[in-house]
Amino acid sequence: MLNNKEYLNKIFQSNKPLIIYKTIGGYDVYTDFKDKIVLNSKNFKNFLNTKTTKLKSNIKELNCHIGFFGFQLLCENIKVKLPKQKNSNFYPGLVYKPQTIIKIRKNIIIKSLLKNYKKLHTDEKKAKYFYQKKFNLNLNEKQYTKLFREFSEKIKLGETYQIKICQTYKNKSNLNSVEFFWKLMDINESPESFLIRDTDYSIISCSPETLIQKKKNTIITKPIAGTINKTKKMTKKFAYNFFKKNEKESKEHNMIVDMERNDLSKICKPGSVKILKKKYVEEYKHLFHYVTSIGGILNKNIKLIDIVKAMMPGGSVIGCPKIRTKGSC
Repeated sequence: MLNNKEYLNKIFQSNKPLIIYKTIGGYDVYTDFKDKIVLNSKNFKNFLNTKTTKLKSNIKELNCHIGFFGFQLLCENIKVKLPKQKNSNFYPGLVYKPQTIIKIRKNIIIKSLLKNYKKLHTDEKKAKYFYQKKFNLNLNEKQYTKLFREFSEKIKLGETYQIKICQTYKNKSNLNSVEFFWKLMDINESPESFLIRDTDYSIISCSPETLIQKKKNTIITKPIAGTINKTKKMTKKFAYNFFKKNEKESKEHNMIVDMERNDLSKICKPGSVKILKKKYVEEYKHLFHYVTSIGGILNKNIKLIDIVKAMMPGGSVIGCPKIRTKGSC
């Protein structure tokens, strides 16, 4: 019989679907998925309102679904139409019902609803991995400049106050997603880091921003607006003074914080939305971020669909005001 460490390594080397999620003090690995639900605009509301309220498990940590909601699905959920784009044929959203959790702390702890969870029924990966260093961008400099000027005009006309322009980097590579994830954690471990590995895809995230943190009837969001590259001599105090004195960074931060307060107010008790910690600096390996923590007490009978509608997609990754800005894009 494999010990816990040997079993964990065996899973990582296999093609078994799993999810790794960064948590306080370590990582949680979810696997042995009982259900796999593809989400779309037709079943999204029903899933949040019914599936999530019927979860019953003897192991508290497994009383959940875990997965992702795609950007387009979240926009459809709040009746925002996006411009026609090339069909990526990727899932709008996916959630899984785990039956085993492996907690990576000082020791490795495994809790499972299965008796023979250590019996692997998958083969070790024999794929040939390769990596291309060159990336292709979806926008060249000319296209980006055109977009920038168009959006600048919209700001001048008062159609929006802030727009985030994002780019896609693509190349053809075949990577070991688990190895890539742990290398990324060595370089830049972030609070909202995760890996989803299934048989036909992998998603890796290394986000520093907590969009929704819910405990009982309390909800917290931590918008980030303001970033500066670190140098060897730079301190958190220097970064804080930079953000505080920089008009652009301060105004951008204020707009996003005000918008997130407004989003929370849609689902929280009147007067309960408060700034818990105002304009502080979080330090990462290569960057300093300007952060504010905001919290509130949820109204009675608020459902998960109400929370998702109010808070997602997050304003700090779109612009301000949120719905109008998405419409402008």
